[in-house]
Amino acid sequence: MQKIEHIGIAVKNLAASISLFEKLLNCACYKTEILESEHVNTGFFKKGETKIELLESTNADGVIAKYIDKKGEGIHHIAFAVDDIEEEMKRLKEAGFVLLQEKPKPGADNKLVCFLHPKNTNGVLIELCMERK
Repeated sequence: MQKIEHIGIAVKNLAASISLFEKLLNCACYKTEILESEHVNTGFFKKGETKIELLESTNADGVIAKYIDKKGEGIHHIAFAVDDIEEEMKRLKEAGFVLLQEKPKPGADNKLVCFLHPKNTNGVLIELCMERK
């Protein structure tokens, strides 16, 4: 793992949250994107080397909606940049971590992603991400 790539924050209202984070971080949201496959709208911020991803569910049955119903708005996941996602997935699986996907899948911001089950990571949802080529 290279570094923290971004921190994902679950929000109820993306437009309101973008406005809030623009004021908080004193910078503009550089990108919004809809991930139909995940039923999520995203908004990205970058301040220095730190990236924040805001996540809003596009339907009541989406993963983010369920997360907010259970835990409320807030930090949803921490994403780590990796050089080779398949090698990192293999390494972590061999080390006993439970992967939520067998193969990397397309994610937001031009990434391939895989999540680790939070039961194996002290309750923190971990995302591995690699820039798509």
